[in-house]
Formats: sequence, C-alpha cells, structure tokens
Amino acid sequence: MSDMATSPKQRPRCSVYIAVSLDGYIARTDGGLDWLSIVERPGEDYGYKVFFDSVDALVIGRKTYDTVLAFEKWPYEEKRCIVATRSPPASRHGETFHTGSLSSLLDRLGSEGLRRVYVDGGALIRSFLAEELVDDVTLSVIPVLLGAGIPLFGGVERRMSFVACRSFPSGLVQLNYNVERPRGA
Repeated sequence: MSDMATSPKQRPRCSVYIAVSLDGYIARTDGGLDWLSIVERPGEDYGYKVFFDSVDALVIGRKTYDTVLAFEKWPYEEKRCIVATRSPPASRHGETFHTGSLSSLLDRLGSEGLRRVYVDGGALIRSFLAEELVDDVTLSVIPVLLGAGIPLFGGVERRMSFVACRSFPSGLVQLNYNVERPRGA
C-alpha cells in the first residue's frame, strides 16, 4: 500500500437546465408556468430525462420547492432533493433542507461522492452564478414573449462558452453553454 495521502474530494459539477421565454423570464409575475405548454408534444421531453438521469441530486430554491409541492405528483421521487432556504419547513417527500453557504453544501456533497448536481430556481441559480459555482447551463428557449415575470438572469455577469444548439419543430431552441471561470481562478 502507498503512503500517499488520498486526494481531496472534488465539488460536484453544478448544472442548470431550465426553460426561459424569449424575453428572459422563467415564470409569470405570479409564478405561473402555463406558457410552457405551448411546446408540449407527445413523447418529446427535450432531453430532460437524459439530463435528469445524469445528476446525483437536485438543489432547488424555496420558491421553486413551494411551486413543485403544488404539482399533482412529486417529480423528484428518484433523486435526492435539497432545498436551499432560510426557514425550513417539515419534509414532505424525503427532501432535506440546507440553510448554510452554498459552497459548504457543495463541499459536503462532494465529500459524499456526488459528481453532478442539478441547480433549479431563479434566485438560487443567480446565487450560484454570483458565487461562481455553476459549471454548465442548458436553456430551453420557448417562443413566447411574456412581457413581465420572474427573470432568470439579472445582476450577475458571467461569460459563457458555446457548446451546442438544437432546434425542435415546436419552436423551442435549446442552447448549451459552459460557464467560463474568471482568469486566475
């Protein structure tokens, strides 16, 4: 056996996979998502299942969590779900809650062997971006202008490297980017 020290665990890759209107909103002002239905097609999930199968866990924001609780069926049964919140409620589906820093959460998840995390929720995505924790972004652009709503981006500046683009008969265009690290990082 070698006396070499074991290498420290790496933090998991943080991936964003989200739909956005042409004018940059992820939901109506009231949180409504009805506009997403304009691209629904039987048997078409726009790569979501392949993406979802590739992640070890989800980290979602509190508003997204509250929205998902209202769904007919809990969509995350197969995955570990961590809700970032300042005021954790009681768990309803086995989800856990995190109230500390995002980097400490990722350090813990990395030490547990997780390799890829799905980050969801507008405010949480912006926080992850601001702390330079997002590695890649998949944007599914829906061909609709909402005029107002909950923005995906705002107040965060990041450079992205183009990876791929795919268009679908429904009008949805999916853009894939890697988030560039600042020089010296």
